[in-house]
Amino acid sequence: MAARPRPTAAWRYWSRVAFDGPLPLVRGVTGHCHEWTTSLDEQGYGTFWFGRTVKVHRYAYQLAGLLLPAGLDIDHRCRNRACVRPSHLRAVTHRVNLLASTNHAAIRAQQKACHRGHPFDAKNTIRARNGTRKCRTCKNAAARAARTNPTPERTAA
Repeated sequence: MAARPRPTAAWRYWSRVAFDGPLPLVRGVTGHCHEWTTSLDEQGYGTFWFGRTVKVHRYAYQLAGLLLPAGLDIDHRCRNRACVRPSHLRAVTHRVNLLASTNHAAIRAQQKACHRGHPFDAKNTIRARNGTRKCRTCKNAAARAARTNPTPERTAA
């Protein structure tokens, strides 16, 4: 009796993909997501054993014949971390990938003005040591208020 041939990595990979996933809610991204149906890591990204554990979206990008330049992230344009559809993936820098998300850093980076409405422009923006932006107008107003209304602790010394 002849031994069955071992399935290829590509066959093992595509047998774990559901091609009728949800439709993305992002403009410009068409077609159903192709969702990974088996193992997901803590962040919701699919993983696959290919001699070592690999991220399935990176493997799908390479299976589609797309070049994966060193130092670039694979961004899910559909915002679905389990999606492996090559047309929903793109190679971008880490900064572009972070700013395309909906986390607090991306929301802050998209702000055009401070919470009081002063614009974040070259003249009115101060960069803090940690890289965040501060409003020069608000900072100056707070300093002025502190000088004119000293607290009792400051005058006691």
